Amino acid sequence: MILRNLLTAGLFGLCATAVVAPVEVQAQNVLRVMRGATTSSIKVSVNRAIVMESDQPFAELSVANPGIADIATLSDTTIYVLGKAPGRTTLTLLGADGKLITNVDVHVSPDLAEFKERLRAILPREKIEVRTANDGIVLSGRISGKQKLDRALDLAQRYAPDRVTNLMTVGGSQQVMLKVRFAEMNRSVAKELSASIGVRGLDGNGGGILGSGQLGTNTNLTAIGNGTALTLMGERQGAIGLGFSSGGLAIGLMLEALETKGMIRTLAEPNLVAISGAESYFLAGGEYPIPVADGDGIKIEYKPFGVELKFRPTVVDGDLINLLIETGVSEIDSTVTVNVGTGTVFGFSRREAKTVVEMRDGQSISIAGLLTDDFTDLVSQVPWLGDIPILGALFRSADYNRQQTELVVIVTAHLVTPVDGDMLALPTDRVKIPNEKELFLLGNVSGNRKGGSTSTAGSVASQDFSGSYGYVME
Repeated sequence: MILRNLLTAGLFGLCATAVVAPVEVQAQNVLRVMRGATTSSIKVSVNRAIVMESDQPFAELSVANPGIADIATLSDTTIYVLGKAPGRTTLTLLGADGKLITNVDVHVSPDLAEFKERLRAILPREKIEVRTANDGIVLSGRISGKQKLDRALDLAQRYAPDRVTNLMTVGGSQQVMLKVRFAEMNRSVAKELSASIGVRGLDGNGGGILGSGQLGTNTNLTAIGNGTALTLMGERQGAIGLGFSSGGLAIGLMLEALETKGMIRTLAEPNLVAISGAESYFLAGGEYPIPVADGDGIKIEYKPFGVELKFRPTVVDGDLINLLIETGVSEIDSTVTVNVGTGTVFGFSRREAKTVVEMRDGQSISIAGLLTDDFTDLVSQVPWLGDIPILGALFRSADYNRQQTELVVIVTAHLVTPVDGDMLALPTDRVKIPNEKELFLLGNVSGNRKGGSTSTAGSVASQDFSGSYGYVME
């Protein structure tokens, strides 16, 4: 008997639960509006709908802004509310007698459920928190790179155009060290061979004179036969002269040869550090004064020259770095001059490059490789005489000039983080000023370091380092 009662009670409870549960689920989707209640508020997502029920029949419905929410009547006591655009509006219910039943504040917000699903599908490993604020979206959390940050913001703009607030922070290293190596090599070769002949009559009452090349000048024509020195061209390194006379005739021969070789090596390795998105500038050289005319007279402007570097790094994703680089190498060119007033202004020779590249941490790229090869070959001769076989060489001069220039710019990017100040070392930390004994008696220009410092900086300074200082490269 007792068991039968227990089974009966259990079955009754299950039946009651089965009857009540659908009512509770239905109540979650239906908003009841009671007559005489104060202004209430409902929330609807964009492209979603809810159903409202009134405890008495209504005769008229109106919405303040149909562009935000749309309404439809299912019966004289049931209202269908559809969210169309983010925003707020007011829904008014009037009875058959024209009296106000109630006002309902309708708040339409972006569909965060769909937005969160799309965000998890596109960026599954990023911890991004999504909230609503008024009629917009607020994103917060920590994200691994700027590229993924831009993706999240672009997606949020599609759900709430121009109403997205970004409170996210980009994680990882956001400081970039750019190591640039400028290497330039100039090679020049010049060769010159000239021959000249001069003939002069010794009789002052008459006779003719003939000369070519260096022996064609008045000074050298006079020197022929007088035993005086001949005048050579400036900075000549080799000359051979031969002269003889017979009666009233003097003949002089001269051969001049010049060969020059030169090589110039220029190397600069600037290291610059900038935070992601910031610009950094470097100049190793100087400034050249240039007079410029203005309304009040002449003013001086300064034009920089030397090795210039300007770059803006952006950490795109993880260790991927986007670099905007502007670099240039310039020098004063004394062969190009402009006369300004009473002074002379020199020109500039400049080689520059501007580019945008992407590379990962520790990778290098050559952004400029320039090779120029200038060749000049010039032959000067006395007309007709220079064309005579064998003897024509005495009336002919040849110049040969070749100049080669090669410039290479190599860029290496590193993600860096600062270190403790005690870990930094200067080049002067390993140099000690000598005392009088070490300088005058022993002839040492630097003193002996006795013992080692117990500080961290001292232990670091005592080591022999090569490379960049002050930052930890990842």
